[in-house]
Amino acid sequence: MGQSVSTAKLTSRRDCNHSQRLKSKSTALICPMQAEEAEELDRSSIDGLSDFISDLPDECLACIFLSLSPGDRKRCSLVCRRWLRVEGQSRHRLSLNAQSDLLPLIPSIFSRFDAVTKLALKCDRRSVSIGDEALALISERCRNLTRLKLRACRDLTDVGMLAFAKNCRGLKKLSCGSCTFGAKGMNAVLENCPALQELSVKRLRGITDGAAAEPIGPGVAAAALKTICLKELYNGQCFGPLIIGAKNLKSLKLFRCSGDWDKLFPLIVDRVKGMVEIHMERIQVSDVGLVAISNCLNLEILHLVKTPECTNAGLGAVAEKCKLLRKLHIDGWKANRIGDQGLIAVAKSCSNLQELVLIGVNPTKLSLEILASNCQKLERLALCGSDTVGDAEISCIAVKCIALKKLCIKSCPVSDHGMEALASGCPNLVKVKVKKCRGVTSEGVDWLKANRGSLTVNLDAGEHLDVSASDGGAQDNGVEFPPVVAAQIGAPSIASSSMGRSTSFKLLGILSGRSLVACTLRRLASSNGTSRS
Repeated sequence: MGQSVSTAKLTSRRDCNHSQRLKSKSTALICPMQAEEAEELDRSSIDGLSDFISDLPDECLACIFLSLSPGDRKRCSLVCRRWLRVEGQSRHRLSLNAQSDLLPLIPSIFSRFDAVTKLALKCDRRSVSIGDEALALISERCRNLTRLKLRACRDLTDVGMLAFAKNCRGLKKLSCGSCTFGAKGMNAVLENCPALQELSVKRLRGITDGAAAEPIGPGVAAAALKTICLKELYNGQCFGPLIIGAKNLKSLKLFRCSGDWDKLFPLIVDRVKGMVEIHMERIQVSDVGLVAISNCLNLEILHLVKTPECTNAGLGAVAEKCKLLRKLHIDGWKANRIGDQGLIAVAKSCSNLQELVLIGVNPTKLSLEILASNCQKLERLALCGSDTVGDAEISCIAVKCIALKKLCIKSCPVSDHGMEALASGCPNLVKVKVKKCRGVTSEGVDWLKANRGSLTVNLDAGEHLDVSASDGGAQDNGVEFPPVVAAQIGAPSIASSSMGRSTSFKLLGILSGRSLVACTLRRLASSNGTSRS
């Protein structure tokens, strides 16, 4: 009986396949592409059994492709013409090598990828990049573009940016680095893209330095802007009108932008009331700017990185008014302008503090004890390059910081006694990273692991030559803080990165050369030994 039923099912499937063949022949007269796809479906049938994947609607197939990695998507597009078409139509993110020879390929690329909304155009610094004609052609093909990233597109001018901005008015995020267009091109985007929410500008070479610089902004985009990030600009203050006009701005990040920002911050804070996040790294700002920033009553995240003119007084002013502060990063640059006094002010006013990173700052047991007692929500703490953080301070943290989950200690005079204190303290502690603390031994770490099995402890004694180490960032320390933290405090300073990078490469070259010579000598010795024998 079972055999007759299965035979009947097989016969019905063959009949179905026969009808599909007839359909494919009829559709050949209507649409050759559909006929080819039908023939592929027909060839996919094995022994009369249907290929059920071919029965999936295009929408379902597209959902499957969206969950794959870029490499797997490329491989899937090679399976058949249908998968090639569906993969192209469902791809929303695309990254292209933006060299000049991309221009003739643009029509075919964007005929296949006609649903792209996020586009990255990156060019090698040694190559000739795409120009205005290519960007204008891309903007005509991708009018629904919401995100654009430009890297080292040095042949783009203000003309190309204007053409792009007029065609892609729905743009929400623009990131450009090492480009050469100027203020007119940036203003073209701000005047034609009212939905722009995020703007990131790095090394924009076309901006004129000095008093002749053309102001940028505000434009129609200012009302929608939520995030502005400026990096390594000779005259970053020409973005002042844009920042002041962005009334809904939530995040402002300034990295190594020249100019006196003390004059601009009072104007910014007077117009922009809702800022939640402010990053300042290597900019000219003092307590005057911090006093102005203290009027941002909704401030939750503050980064003061290598701003030596900021002192305890400025930090105290911020702490007194910004009571919602959750994350505080300070790189004092060994200037000793911020210490116990400023940290005590933070401890007394910012009870919501969850994350504290101190680099090149010298807190003592006095301030750490008040911080630990008052900031009961403190979960992440990093102490790097401090001459005053020893066993007594670690013991204080172990007793007082009940909510602490992650602790990073780097280049501090801590010994195994401090590690012993962690064995019985900090009940919620999950991970400890110790680096370049010469007083901490592997035996002490092993003892801590044995007495607290659930705790992850990473030790890097720093006894070997570390040619890739940066100048004290927490990314070096391996603390698994959120990305916004790791990206900020882990990046080496740009002003010294070229020298540091070249020095590292020289050291690596010397070391690799020595190892190569030693290896060659060993091989010669062994070959001579064998020949003599």
